[in-house]
Amino acid sequence: MIKKIILSATFFTLPWLAVANVLELNKEAPTTYIVEKGDTLWDISSIFLEQPWLWPKLWRLNPEIDNPHLIYPGDVLRLVYDEQGEPQLIVEEATAPPVEITPREKPTIKLSPKLRKQAKKEPVATLPLHVIAPYIQYDHLLTQAQVDTLPYVIGSDEGYKSSMDGFKVYVNDDLIPGKSYAMYYVDEEIIDPETDKSLGYNVKLTGTAQVVRAGNMAERRPSTMLVNSANREIRSGNLVLPINEGQLLPSFFTMQSADPSLRGVIVKSATDGREFGKLEVVMINRGSEHAVKVGDVLSIQRQSPAVVETKDGPQYKATASRWDRLTSGGEAEYDMPEEPLGEVMVFKVYDQASMALILRTSKPARLLDIVAAPKP
Repeated sequence: MIKKIILSATFFTLPWLAVANVLELNKEAPTTYIVEKGDTLWDISSIFLEQPWLWPKLWRLNPEIDNPHLIYPGDVLRLVYDEQGEPQLIVEEATAPPVEITPREKPTIKLSPKLRKQAKKEPVATLPLHVIAPYIQYDHLLTQAQVDTLPYVIGSDEGYKSSMDGFKVYVNDDLIPGKSYAMYYVDEEIIDPETDKSLGYNVKLTGTAQVVRAGNMAERRPSTMLVNSANREIRSGNLVLPINEGQLLPSFFTMQSADPSLRGVIVKSATDGREFGKLEVVMINRGSEHAVKVGDVLSIQRQSPAVVETKDGPQYKATASRWDRLTSGGEAEYDMPEEPLGEVMVFKVYDQASMALILRTSKPARLLDIVAAPKP
């Protein structure tokens, strides 16, 4: 019986330059692993590899398997080595052993081993996209220019400042009849802590509507939309964007190590918390202007607390007295290392910022933690 788990084909189309690195197995990598329910490919690859994004080089085509990109919970993954000594991960296939039937009055019949396929439910996903989808659907990052120029709701047919399902709202633009639009309210401005410059405005979805009557702004006549879904109060001033603009997700992500020069910090989390863990969404202060790409994997790093030498011995700079900090001098302060504590994968790229999913953390990540290209 062939048992399989989904490894997205796209996931394995990484540029070979990205996977040309020498594979480094974890010191405690097992020789076999039984896939468990709830596993993701990142979880599994992290068990075997120091650099999980190099999974395609570890996984090889098994000619006994029609589709090597499918495995399921319960499958046994075995770590083997090829003729060149390179590690290889394969799925152990269940086969029917030779069967010999020897009743007294019948001839002996030998059955050759065969592979039988049995469809299974719920294959293991490349990444849990359902974690990303709500944030993509409900939140967005807009520039100052977009906030200043996008059309917006000017009122409703009831004369209220807010509306719910079934109301008609009016928009100061010539919208296309029959087309659906999303409405957003402008939340906080995101400031880059490193440059003090604006990264954009975080906007949140208030509802969706369909245009039922075109406007003519040359005659100061707004377009009319019928609200078909309201997530929260829809108010005058809510920005209007074509539905799904900038919101569509690929079915699968091609992962690659980020550009070696890339370095930034975490500036916000989807939950607005100060600490966050695996499968939470965060924003980093680097985007397309910094060569960030969808699928980039970055290491989360944190600077170890500063230590200074004082007359009483080494002390943490944060807790040392003001006198000790002033008199210790630069030469007395140690250059403390940055320690890795996890990885993130970029799934949405703006001009100056990006959204990323935390793939793994050994301890809670925090605002202002460093994100950088993983070290080889």
